[in-house]
Amino acid sequence: MLSHWRQYLAISPFFLIFGAFSFFPVFYSLYLAFQRWDGLGTIQFVGLQQFRFLWDDPVFWMSIRNTLVIWVLSTVPTLFGALVLATLLHSVRRFKGFYRIALYIPNVTSIVAVSIFFGAVFSNNFGLVNAILGTVGISPVPWLSNPWLIKLVIALLMTWMWTGYNMIIYLAGLQAIPTQIYEAARLDGAGPIRTFFQITMPIMRPIILFTVVISTINGLQSFSEPQVLFGSNAANPNLGGPGQAGLTTLLYFYQSAFVNNDYGYGAAIVWAFFVLIMLLVVVNWRVVQRGRKS
Repeated sequence: MLSHWRQYLAISPFFLIFGAFSFFPVFYSLYLAFQRWDGLGTIQFVGLQQFRFLWDDPVFWMSIRNTLVIWVLSTVPTLFGALVLATLLHSVRRFKGFYRIALYIPNVTSIVAVSIFFGAVFSNNFGLVNAILGTVGISPVPWLSNPWLIKLVIALLMTWMWTGYNMIIYLAGLQAIPTQIYEAARLDGAGPIRTFFQITMPIMRPIILFTVVISTINGLQSFSEPQVLFGSNAANPNLGGPGQAGLTTLLYFYQSAFVNNDYGYGAAIVWAFFVLIMLLVVVNWRVVQRGRKS
């Protein structure tokens, strides 16, 4: 082992950076969850008091509800749309590479730029969407002031960002299915719809499980979207828009830790949220696996 010290030395910068900026902060945040600290003063051990206050905190539970609603409104159409687009693209003969790039570009676009664009498009007074609705005689819609429409706009933004990513994964899975299976199904008289649900879907189930898990993790971590849409910063403590309808759990963590300087409570929020994400991932895993067994 010591004879390969040069190789270990060559890869050591990655592990040093990972340990300093990823591994250590994770466990230090767990330590802070049981402390009270404003970032400058003395750290005071408080045990489970942070989590007791968290349990009775109505704003925390409101942020959980907001996050779950946005997650459902974005994840379901994202995965469904990605599967439909992948199926259509799989059958395309010409310009397949162009379509792949065009549909994947939103995922590599800056989320801040996309959020600013969506804020302009769905603006209550001067937005493009309301301008189009006005041409057909429909009065302006309060996209960024109505509690449910705020969640819908954030969900649309996330759907636009992640549909192309999941489509590429589904397309790779479709291309891995042997064509002989479809030829045998056509010889047996199976139509396109029956082929899709009885051949394509069962074979694609492990890939769908992967995208469900990844979409659960990514969808529940929405932060930049509401922060940029509503200009959230230290001078604007009313995070998440009017009535805090777009206040997600990570945005509430940001408010608690970096606006209110309560790092212990912020750490408690993210660890409680981490447990919730793991529970939802396990539930999704069991549901998809149960369908696979049946």
